[in-house]
Amino acid sequence: METSTFDYNYDPDPYTHVGPCNRDSDNSLGSHLAPLLYFMFLFSLVGNVLVLVIIHRFEKLTTVTNILLLNLVISSLIFVSSLPFMGLYMQLSNWIFGAAMCRIVGSAYYLGFYSSVLFLTLLTFDRHLAVVYSLSASRVRNQRYAVVSCAVVWVVSILSCIKQIFIHNPYLHKMTNKTYCDEYPGELSPLSFERLRETGFYLQIFLFLLFPLAVIIYCYVRIAITVISSRLVTKFKTVRLIFIIVLLFFVCWTPYNIAMLMQDKVEGCEKQKKWTYALHVTRIFAYTYFCISPIFYTFVGRKFQNYFRQMLVKRFPGLKKHISVSQHSNTNVSTKTTPNDL
Repeated sequence: METSTFDYNYDPDPYTHVGPCNRDSDNSLGSHLAPLLYFMFLFSLVGNVLVLVIIHRFEKLTTVTNILLLNLVISSLIFVSSLPFMGLYMQLSNWIFGAAMCRIVGSAYYLGFYSSVLFLTLLTFDRHLAVVYSLSASRVRNQRYAVVSCAVVWVVSILSCIKQIFIHNPYLHKMTNKTYCDEYPGELSPLSFERLRETGFYLQIFLFLLFPLAVIIYCYVRIAITVISSRLVTKFKTVRLIFIIVLLFFVCWTPYNIAMLMQDKVEGCEKQKKWTYALHVTRIFAYTYFCISPIFYTFVGRKFQNYFRQMLVKRFPGLKKHISVSQHSNTNVSTKTTPNDL
Protein backbone atom coordinates (compact mmCIF):
# COMPACT_ATOMS: atom_id res chain seq x y z
CA MET A 1 0.00 0.00 0.00
CA GLU A 2 1.78 3.11 -1.20
CA THR A 3 0.19 6.51 -0.76
CA SER A 4 2.78 9.08 0.31
CA THR A 5 6.22 8.63 -1.17
CA PHE A 6 9.53 9.94 0.10
CA ASP A 7 13.21 9.38 -0.51
CA TYR A 8 14.65 9.15 2.97
CA ASN A 9 17.73 8.47 5.00
CA TYR A 10 17.40 6.42 8.15
CA ASP A 11 17.62 8.19 11.48
CA PRO A 12 18.86 6.63 14.74
CA ASP A 13 15.30 7.01 16.05
CA PRO A 14 13.54 3.96 14.53
CA TYR A 15 10.23 5.83 14.18
CA THR A 16 11.55 9.03 12.61
CA HIS A 17 13.22 9.88 9.30
CA VAL A 18 14.03 12.98 7.36
CA GLY A 19 13.02 13.19 3.70
CA PRO A 20 15.48 15.29 1.67
CA CYS A 21 13.38 15.05 -1.49
CA ASN A 22 10.31 17.29 -1.46
CA ARG A 23 7.37 15.25 -2.73
CA ASP A 24 4.61 17.78 -2.14
CA SER A 25 3.63 17.96 -5.82
CA ASP A 26 3.02 14.25 -6.40
CA ASN A 27 1.40 13.86 -2.98
CA SER A 28 -0.91 16.73 -3.99
CA LEU A 29 -1.96 14.73 -7.06
CA GLY A 30 -2.77 11.82 -4.75
CA SER A 31 -4.97 14.06 -2.58
CA HIS A 32 -6.95 15.22 -5.64
CA LEU A 33 -7.51 11.58 -6.65
CA ALA A 34 -8.63 10.55 -3.15
CA PRO A 35 -12.39 11.23 -3.72
CA LEU A 36 -12.30 8.58 -6.43
CA LEU A 37 -11.40 6.03 -3.76
CA TYR A 38 -14.53 6.90 -1.77
CA PHE A 39 -16.68 6.45 -4.86
CA MET A 40 -14.95 3.17 -5.71
CA PHE A 41 -15.53 1.89 -2.19
CA LEU A 42 -19.27 2.65 -2.25
CA PHE A 43 -19.80 1.40 -5.79
CA SER A 44 -17.84 -1.80 -5.20
CA LEU A 45 -19.52 -2.42 -1.83
CA VAL A 46 -23.00 -2.18 -3.38
CA GLY A 47 -22.04 -4.27 -6.41
CA ASN A 48 -20.31 -7.05 -4.48
CA VAL A 49 -23.06 -7.24 -1.86
CA LEU A 50 -25.57 -7.52 -4.71
CA VAL A 51 -23.64 -10.48 -6.09
CA LEU A 52 -23.60 -12.10 -2.65
CA VAL A 53 -27.36 -11.61 -2.30
CA ILE A 54 -28.00 -13.13 -5.72
CA ILE A 55 -25.81 -16.14 -4.97
CA HIS A 56 -27.50 -16.60 -1.58
CA ARG A 57 -31.08 -16.30 -2.87
CA PHE A 58 -30.92 -18.03 -6.24
CA GLU A 59 -27.83 -20.22 -6.39
CA LYS A 60 -26.58 -23.31 -4.58
CA LEU A 61 -23.16 -23.30 -2.97
CA THR A 62 -22.65 -26.92 -3.91
CA THR A 63 -21.22 -26.12 -7.36
CA VAL A 64 -17.54 -25.47 -7.90
CA THR A 65 -18.04 -22.25 -9.86
CA ASN A 66 -20.32 -20.69 -7.24
CA ILE A 67 -17.92 -21.54 -4.41
CA LEU A 68 -15.04 -19.94 -6.31
CA LEU A 69 -17.10 -16.87 -7.24
CA LEU A 70 -18.20 -16.45 -3.63
CA ASN A 71 -14.58 -16.45 -2.45
CA LEU A 72 -13.59 -14.03 -5.21
CA VAL A 73 -16.29 -11.58 -4.10
CA ILE A 74 -15.13 -11.89 -0.48
CA SER A 75 -11.54 -11.14 -1.49
CA SER A 76 -12.72 -8.06 -3.42
CA LEU A 77 -14.61 -6.83 -0.35
CA ILE A 78 -11.51 -7.30 1.80
CA PHE A 79 -9.53 -5.20 -0.65
CA VAL A 80 -12.01 -2.34 -0.96
CA SER A 81 -12.35 -2.17 2.84
CA SER A 82 -8.94 -0.45 2.81
CA LEU A 83 -9.94 2.27 0.32
CA PRO A 84 -11.71 4.72 2.70
CA PHE A 85 -8.65 4.74 4.99
CA MET A 86 -6.33 5.23 2.05
CA GLY A 87 -8.52 8.00 0.61
CA LEU A 88 -8.48 10.02 3.84
CA TYR A 89 -4.76 9.36 4.23
CA MET A 90 -4.10 10.70 0.74
CA GLN A 91 -6.20 13.79 1.39
CA LEU A 92 -4.59 14.66 4.72
CA SER A 93 -1.08 13.37 3.94
CA ASN A 94 -1.20 12.31 7.56
CA TRP A 95 -2.02 8.92 9.10
CA ILE A 96 -4.49 9.45 11.96
CA PHE A 97 -5.63 5.88 12.66
CA GLY A 98 -2.74 4.59 14.78
CA ALA A 99 -0.07 1.93 14.44
CA ALA A 100 -2.36 -1.12 14.62
CA MET A 101 -4.66 0.15 11.85
CA CYS A 102 -1.63 0.99 9.73
CA ARG A 103 -0.70 -2.69 9.70
CA ILE A 104 -4.30 -3.93 9.42
CA VAL A 105 -5.16 -1.71 6.45
CA GLY A 106 -1.89 -2.55 4.70
CA SER A 107 -2.48 -6.28 5.25
CA ALA A 108 -6.12 -6.09 4.03
CA TYR A 109 -4.96 -4.28 0.90
CA TYR A 110 -2.48 -6.98 -0.05
CA LEU A 111 -4.63 -9.90 1.14
CA GLY A 112 -7.50 -8.77 -1.07
CA PHE A 113 -5.18 -8.20 -4.01
CA TYR A 114 -3.25 -11.48 -3.72
CA SER A 115 -6.31 -13.66 -3.13
CA SER A 116 -8.20 -12.04 -6.03
CA VAL A 117 -5.38 -12.87 -8.43
CA LEU A 118 -5.24 -16.48 -7.28
CA PHE A 119 -9.03 -16.95 -7.34
CA LEU A 120 -9.17 -15.57 -10.88
CA THR A 121 -6.45 -18.03 -11.87
CA LEU A 122 -8.30 -20.85 -10.13
CA LEU A 123 -11.57 -19.95 -11.87
CA THR A 124 -9.81 -20.04 -15.22
CA PHE A 125 -8.12 -23.37 -14.46
CA ASP A 126 -11.47 -24.81 -13.36
CA ARG A 127 -13.11 -23.68 -16.61
CA HIS A 128 -10.20 -25.26 -18.45
CA LEU A 129 -10.89 -28.59 -16.72
CA ALA A 130 -14.63 -28.36 -17.39
CA VAL A 131 -14.24 -27.64 -21.10
CA VAL A 132 -11.07 -29.47 -22.18
CA TYR A 133 -11.56 -32.52 -19.94
CA SER A 134 -15.35 -32.44 -19.70
CA LEU A 135 -15.82 -36.19 -19.18
CA SER A 136 -13.01 -37.08 -16.79
CA ALA A 137 -13.07 -33.75 -14.90
CA SER A 138 -16.55 -34.37 -13.53
CA ARG A 139 -15.09 -36.87 -11.06
CA VAL A 140 -12.56 -34.30 -9.81
CA ARG A 141 -14.63 -31.13 -9.86
CA ASN A 142 -16.66 -31.64 -6.72
CA GLN A 143 -17.41 -29.66 -3.57
CA ARG A 144 -14.38 -31.03 -1.73
CA TYR A 145 -12.07 -30.01 -4.59
CA ALA A 146 -13.48 -26.46 -4.48
CA VAL A 147 -13.21 -26.10 -0.70
CA VAL A 148 -9.65 -27.44 -0.58
CA SER A 149 -8.60 -25.21 -3.49
CA CYS A 150 -10.07 -22.12 -1.81
CA ALA A 151 -8.37 -23.01 1.48
CA VAL A 152 -5.00 -23.28 -0.30
CA VAL A 153 -5.51 -19.87 -1.92
CA TRP A 154 -6.32 -18.22 1.40
CA VAL A 155 -3.34 -19.85 3.15
CA VAL A 156 -0.91 -18.76 0.40
CA SER A 157 -2.37 -15.23 0.37
CA ILE A 158 -2.21 -14.87 4.15
CA LEU A 159 1.37 -16.15 4.31
CA SER A 160 2.35 -13.71 1.57
CA CYS A 161 0.92 -10.83 3.64
CA ILE A 162 2.83 -11.61 6.83
CA LYS A 163 5.68 -9.35 5.77
CA GLN A 164 3.29 -6.39 5.80
CA ILE A 165 2.92 -6.77 9.57
CA PHE A 166 6.66 -6.18 9.95
CA ILE A 167 7.39 -3.54 7.31
CA HIS A 168 4.19 -1.42 7.44
CA ASN A 169 4.81 1.02 10.24
CA PRO A 170 3.80 4.57 11.15
CA TYR A 171 6.63 7.08 11.32
CA LEU A 172 7.02 10.79 11.96
CA HIS A 173 8.43 12.98 9.21
CA LYS A 174 10.53 15.70 10.85
CA MET A 175 10.22 18.29 8.10
CA THR A 176 6.40 18.18 7.94
CA ASN A 177 5.72 16.97 11.49
CA LYS A 178 3.17 14.54 10.05
CA THR A 179 2.76 10.81 10.60
CA TYR A 180 2.95 8.49 7.62
CA CYS A 181 1.94 4.85 7.21
CA ASP A 182 4.17 3.16 4.70
CA GLU A 183 6.89 0.60 4.26
CA TYR A 184 9.37 1.61 6.97
CA PRO A 185 11.81 -0.51 9.01
CA GLY A 186 10.59 0.46 12.47
CA GLU A 187 12.37 -1.90 14.86
CA LEU A 188 13.88 -3.92 12.00
CA SER A 189 17.44 -3.36 10.91
CA PRO A 190 17.79 -1.58 7.54
CA LEU A 191 19.26 -4.76 6.02
CA SER A 192 16.37 -6.96 7.20
CA PHE A 193 13.85 -4.37 6.03
CA GLU A 194 15.35 -4.19 2.54
CA ARG A 195 15.41 -7.99 2.27
CA LEU A 196 11.77 -8.29 3.27
CA ARG A 197 10.76 -5.47 0.94
CA GLU A 198 12.67 -6.92 -2.01
CA THR A 199 11.32 -10.41 -1.35
CA GLY A 200 7.76 -9.09 -1.24
CA PHE A 201 8.24 -7.14 -4.45
CA TYR A 202 9.51 -10.11 -6.48
CA LEU A 203 6.88 -12.35 -4.90
CA GLN A 204 4.20 -9.99 -6.19
CA ILE A 205 5.70 -9.79 -9.66
CA PHE A 206 6.32 -13.51 -10.19
CA LEU A 207 3.73 -15.32 -8.04
CA PHE A 208 0.87 -12.84 -8.38
CA LEU A 209 1.41 -11.49 -11.90
CA LEU A 210 3.62 -13.52 -14.25
CA PHE A 211 2.67 -17.01 -13.01
CA PRO A 212 -1.11 -16.36 -13.08
CA LEU A 213 -0.80 -14.68 -16.46
CA ALA A 214 1.04 -17.71 -17.88
CA VAL A 215 -1.52 -20.14 -16.45
CA ILE A 216 -4.45 -18.09 -17.74
CA ILE A 217 -3.00 -17.73 -21.24
CA TYR A 218 -2.32 -21.48 -21.41
CA CYS A 219 -5.82 -22.36 -20.17
CA TYR A 220 -7.61 -20.08 -22.59
CA VAL A 221 -5.54 -21.24 -25.54
CA ARG A 222 -6.59 -24.82 -24.71
CA ILE A 223 -10.20 -23.73 -24.20
CA ALA A 224 -10.25 -21.84 -27.50
CA ILE A 225 -8.83 -24.84 -29.39
CA THR A 226 -11.40 -27.17 -27.81
CA VAL A 227 -14.36 -24.88 -28.44
CA ILE A 228 -13.39 -24.15 -32.06
CA SER A 229 -12.68 -27.79 -32.89
CA SER A 230 -15.89 -29.15 -31.34
CA ARG A 231 -18.15 -26.10 -31.90
CA LEU A 232 -19.35 -26.16 -28.29
CA VAL A 233 -21.47 -23.02 -28.39
CA THR A 234 -22.98 -23.56 -24.93
CA LYS A 235 -19.58 -24.01 -23.33
CA PHE A 236 -18.31 -20.92 -25.13
CA LYS A 237 -21.05 -18.89 -23.44
CA THR A 238 -20.13 -20.45 -20.10
CA VAL A 239 -16.48 -19.37 -20.23
CA ARG A 240 -17.13 -15.95 -21.77
CA LEU A 241 -17.96 -14.20 -18.50
CA ILE A 242 -14.92 -15.49 -16.63
CA PHE A 243 -12.69 -14.64 -19.60
CA ILE A 244 -13.95 -11.02 -19.53
CA ILE A 245 -13.38 -10.77 -15.77
CA VAL A 246 -9.85 -12.17 -16.02
CA LEU A 247 -8.92 -10.02 -19.02
CA LEU A 248 -10.25 -6.95 -17.26
CA PHE A 249 -8.18 -7.71 -14.17
CA PHE A 250 -4.87 -7.91 -16.00
CA VAL A 251 -5.62 -4.88 -18.21
CA CYS A 252 -6.23 -2.88 -15.03
CA TRP A 253 -3.41 -4.26 -12.89
CA THR A 254 -0.47 -4.79 -15.31
CA PRO A 255 0.30 -1.03 -15.84
CA TYR A 256 0.33 -0.55 -12.05
CA ASN A 257 2.80 -3.40 -11.57
CA ILE A 258 5.03 -2.00 -14.32
CA ALA A 259 4.94 1.45 -12.68
CA MET A 260 5.93 -0.08 -9.33
CA LEU A 261 8.76 -2.00 -10.96
CA MET A 262 10.14 1.08 -12.69
CA GLN A 263 9.78 3.32 -9.64
CA ASP A 264 11.92 0.97 -7.55
CA LYS A 265 14.62 0.94 -10.22
CA VAL A 266 14.99 4.66 -10.97
CA GLU A 267 17.28 6.92 -8.99
CA GLY A 268 17.08 10.64 -8.36
CA CYS A 269 14.35 12.80 -6.95
CA GLU A 270 12.94 14.19 -10.21
CA LYS A 271 12.75 10.79 -11.92
CA GLN A 272 11.04 9.26 -8.91
CA LYS A 273 8.52 12.10 -8.91
CA LYS A 274 7.59 11.31 -12.53
CA TRP A 275 7.13 7.63 -11.78
CA THR A 276 5.09 8.48 -8.70
CA TYR A 277 2.72 10.45 -10.95
CA ALA A 278 2.42 7.34 -13.12
CA LEU A 279 1.92 5.22 -10.01
CA HIS A 280 -0.97 7.40 -8.82
CA VAL A 281 -2.74 7.23 -12.19
CA THR A 282 -2.21 3.51 -12.83
CA ARG A 283 -3.27 2.76 -9.25
CA ILE A 284 -6.68 4.30 -9.97
CA PHE A 285 -7.09 2.08 -13.03
CA ALA A 286 -6.07 -0.92 -10.93
CA TYR A 287 -8.63 -0.12 -8.24
CA THR A 288 -11.29 0.42 -10.91
CA TYR A 289 -11.31 -3.32 -11.50
CA PHE A 290 -12.79 -3.97 -8.07
CA CYS A 291 -15.55 -1.46 -8.79
CA ILE A 292 -16.68 -2.61 -12.23
CA SER A 293 -16.16 -6.37 -11.91
CA PRO A 294 -19.52 -6.82 -10.09
CA ILE A 295 -21.19 -5.29 -13.14
CA PHE A 296 -19.83 -8.13 -15.22
CA TYR A 297 -21.02 -10.69 -12.67
CA THR A 298 -24.55 -9.29 -12.69
CA PHE A 299 -25.09 -7.88 -16.17
CA VAL A 300 -22.88 -9.84 -18.59
CA GLY A 301 -23.94 -13.28 -17.41
CA ARG A 302 -27.47 -14.01 -18.63
CA LYS A 303 -28.28 -16.06 -15.53
CA PHE A 304 -27.34 -13.20 -13.21
CA GLN A 305 -29.36 -10.82 -15.38
CA ASN A 306 -32.44 -12.98 -14.85
CA TYR A 307 -31.87 -13.17 -11.09
CA PHE A 308 -31.42 -9.39 -10.86
CA ARG A 309 -34.65 -8.79 -12.77
CA GLN A 310 -36.50 -11.15 -10.47
CA MET A 311 -35.30 -9.16 -7.46
CA LEU A 312 -36.38 -5.88 -9.10
CA VAL A 313 -39.83 -7.17 -9.98
CA LYS A 314 -40.38 -8.53 -6.48
CA ARG A 315 -39.18 -5.32 -4.83
CA PHE A 316 -40.86 -2.94 -7.28
CA PRO A 317 -44.02 -4.56 -8.71
CA GLY A 318 -44.62 -1.53 -10.95
CA LEU A 319 -41.70 -2.67 -13.13
CA LYS A 320 -43.83 -5.55 -14.42
CA LYS A 321 -45.01 -3.11 -17.08
CA HIS A 322 -41.52 -3.19 -18.54
CA ILE A 323 -40.35 -6.65 -17.44
CA SER A 324 -42.54 -9.62 -18.26
CA VAL A 325 -42.47 -12.42 -15.69
CA SER A 326 -42.88 -16.10 -16.51
CA GLN A 327 -42.44 -19.33 -14.57
CA HIS A 328 -39.07 -21.06 -14.58
CA SER A 329 -38.18 -24.54 -13.56
CA ASN A 330 -35.38 -23.60 -11.22
CA THR A 331 -36.91 -20.57 -9.50
CA ASN A 332 -40.27 -19.23 -8.48
CA VAL A 333 -40.21 -16.52 -11.11
CA SER A 334 -38.21 -15.73 -14.18
CA THR A 335 -37.96 -12.62 -16.25
CA LYS A 336 -37.91 -11.76 -19.85
CA THR A 337 -37.03 -8.28 -21.02
CA THR A 338 -37.71 -6.44 -24.19
CA PRO A 339 -34.82 -5.01 -26.24
CA ASN A 340 -35.41 -1.62 -24.68
CA ASP A 341 -34.60 -3.04 -21.22
CA LEU A 342 -31.19 -4.40 -22.18
